[in-house]
Amino acid sequence: MPLLYVTDLAYPARGRRYGDEDIFLTSRLREHFGLALCHPRDARAMLGLGFDAVVVRNSGPVLHYQRDHDAFRAAALAAGTRVYNPLTGRGDMAGKQYLLDLTAAGYPVIPTVDDPADLGLLPSVPTYAVKPKRGADSIGLTFTDRPEGPAGEILIQPRVDFAYEVSFYFVDDAFQYALYAPDPARRWELTPYEPTPADLDFARAFIGWNTLAHGIQRVDACRAPSGELLLVELEDLNPYLSLDLVAPEVRDAFVTALAQSLHSFLED
Repeated sequence: MPLLYVTDLAYPARGRRYGDEDIFLTSRLREHFGLALCHPRDARAMLGLGFDAVVVRNSGPVLHYQRDHDAFRAAALAAGTRVYNPLTGRGDMAGKQYLLDLTAAGYPVIPTVDDPADLGLLPSVPTYAVKPKRGADSIGLTFTDRPEGPAGEILIQPRVDFAYEVSFYFVDDAFQYALYAPDPARRWELTPYEPTPADLDFARAFIGWNTLAHGIQRVDACRAPSGELLLVELEDLNPYLSLDLVAPEVRDAFVTALAQSLHSFLED
């Protein structure tokens, strides 16, 4: 079962080592599959070369290669190519519209609008976060007391004075582990986190909403001053996994779950 594994090993991610993580994962997945690695800009050209599926991993923010990504996505859909994660994801894979949809549906998410004229729909706070709707990795993020920008092209959220951020990692719908950043100013200085049943119910609600039968997902949340968790991001395109920060047995269990998920995905 040969797989095309899409990664940018040299992407300079702040606080993360994309290359190291994907070198580790591919070294372990080779025990189960044949693998070829390629850069996201080359993925479209590699389709049709006999791979059973394409696995998209640490490929970096799509906005850096938007045209190549759009061409790959269109070609994969047209040819019926198996892509993992599947291209039906409703989270970050499809853009940031889900933050607006979840806000409107009453989910526990940081309230979000995409038009300064709708500011009255948000809680009144001293400072708002404004970022491009097609952004990623905090690119273009600003804080202001007077949000401005073209309607439909930006996201506006109240700046939340949260206690910490926490991430929940899933393979398919199975929870694997959680990590959190005790210092809000140091997003990627993570340590293991023991979730409560309520925490897991929170995370699983978004996994269920996304309806992906197979794939790796990361649910990012913050602990609000009221004590509740609020969704920050539902990463279903290429979530970084911080596998170097978990115990060896947790890392091994994740690889086993991923291999099983890929086998099941290929057999469906």
